[in-house]
Amino acid sequence: MTPRNDPSRTGGTATDISSGLPGRQRILRGLGVSPGIAIGPAHVVEAGTPQVPEYEIAAEAVPDELKRFHQAVEKARRQLAKLKLKARTLPEEAAADVATLLEAHQAMLSGSRLIRGVERRIRDDLANAESAVQQEIAALAQSFAAMDDAYLAARVDDIREAGRRLIRNLQDTPYLAFSRLPNDSVILAEELTPADTALLDPARIAGFATVLGGAEGHTAIMARSLGLPAVLGAAGLLQGVQPGDMVILDGQQGRVLLNPSPEMLAEYRQRQAAWRAEREQLRGLGGLPAITLDGTTIGLQANLELPREQDNARDAGAAGIGLLRTEFLYMNRDDLPGEEEQYEVLRTLVEKMEGRPVTARTLDVGGEKLAGPLRQHFASPANPALGLRAIRLGLKEPKLLETQLAAMLRAAAHGPLRVLVPMICSPGEVRHVRDMMNIVARRLQRRGVPIPAEMPKLGAMIEIPAAALAADALANVCDFFAIGTNDLIQYTLAIDRGDEQVAHLYDPLHPAVLRLVQFTVQAANHARIPVSICGEMAGDPRFTALLLGLGVRELSMAPANLPLVKRRVRALDLNRATALAEQVMVKLDSGQIAKLLDGFNETLA
Repeated sequence: MTPRNDPSRTGGTATDISSGLPGRQRILRGLGVSPGIAIGPAHVVEAGTPQVPEYEIAAEAVPDELKRFHQAVEKARRQLAKLKLKARTLPEEAAADVATLLEAHQAMLSGSRLIRGVERRIRDDLANAESAVQQEIAALAQSFAAMDDAYLAARVDDIREAGRRLIRNLQDTPYLAFSRLPNDSVILAEELTPADTALLDPARIAGFATVLGGAEGHTAIMARSLGLPAVLGAAGLLQGVQPGDMVILDGQQGRVLLNPSPEMLAEYRQRQAAWRAEREQLRGLGGLPAITLDGTTIGLQANLELPREQDNARDAGAAGIGLLRTEFLYMNRDDLPGEEEQYEVLRTLVEKMEGRPVTARTLDVGGEKLAGPLRQHFASPANPALGLRAIRLGLKEPKLLETQLAAMLRAAAHGPLRVLVPMICSPGEVRHVRDMMNIVARRLQRRGVPIPAEMPKLGAMIEIPAAALAADALANVCDFFAIGTNDLIQYTLAIDRGDEQVAHLYDPLHPAVLRLVQFTVQAANHARIPVSICGEMAGDPRFTALLLGLGVRELSMAPANLPLVKRRVRALDLNRATALAEQVMVKLDSGQIAKLLDGFNETLA
């Protein structure tokens, strides 16, 4: 697997793109975020206009509606600014053309006739914002088209595109389901959210590529979990491409080839066959134990984004589900799931694991993962990663958390289930959740609903530096720890892991990150509670020896990575791994650490 901080992954460049002519081979580079090779026809996700509701608002609601509109405008400006920055990585002529187009769209969102017209329709006509945008677009398009000026008439498409972007932002509209596409289609889009990615069926979709996105964002994690080859941050991806064009996508190297030559197509078909053969060979490890050369058993479990991945996890020999992300229950719907629905889903998952443990994380919405039904209840924070999310949301809106806890308690009557709480910062939060769980349990008992005689274990996600530094205190109130390295790295290094512009700064081997992991593991071991790694580091064989050497004995990862990590575990001597960790932890530079680690791994090949 390519290292996350490899300079080759920071790009977003294109070769042979200057003409932008349909049918000509182009090779683009982005961030390879999920390995594998996809070959198939392009499905270009058109950012079309969603169905627009039309209704009259109350006069006293005008200020709030104007505020909602202005928030959508500001979001559109940020989107265009990101696209403009990404366009700088294109060859000069193409970059100039794209920049000119984006500047035109930006101008339409800055005190323009479009903005003033929408404001007037909201204020004077009491129109809802979506309807006001649509009406103003139609009026401007008609006015421009009627002018005897070819340049102005040609700007109609730009006006419509600016309006469509505003409406999508107002509605937080996800892309349409991809259930009717031809088999082996390759999705090409400006951006896909985690909710969009959850709609992709690996049996039908070969892979996807986007203009925006980072290697450690949740869309990338979803792609790896589904085993879908993916490339994000590929500048110029949508220029000149037509639906049905042949696409090759290399999720390992971060390459997208549009309209490849016959020779290139033949070469990549061979690579694809070799990749599949290696994966098939790794499947044979599923029934073998994850034991080091010196006889230490390592617990290898699976992270699940969606229930449909469970069969893949069992086939890969997962010892359990180490992280069940429950956000899928809230995605792509207009209402909130109730206790009964959540219970049925969790019960099925627990029963299918046939006695192997399931660790279910309570709702971790916020930031890029904000669930649709919840958006209308909360204002958009200036910095979603630091705002009202995860357990902070659950404690502020206890009904949400209580519903989940009730479903989890009921599901625990059907098999071993642990409750994991995200974004924990202090022991008081854990005590608060435990008190809530006890109250919910008593409520269920009064209803005569079966729950286990012994309460499920309650654990904390260690993903905030403050939690890692207070791990000794947290260990006194927790039954187990799960270290979420994705957010831990993000918060420690002050890097937005979903932003391709700073993706190269995301460094799992930074000494500060490793010291936080080490301190957490030591605190857990001292308190004699289990500790696991459930971030993306756990699924990368590059880090396996180091993590085991630091004292970790449980790793949870995307199902597709289980055979790769198991192969590495079975080739390791724990004494050597411990000696490696001791050498690593005295190094002061991540470059030196990377060199030491990679040198060690080469001796295992």
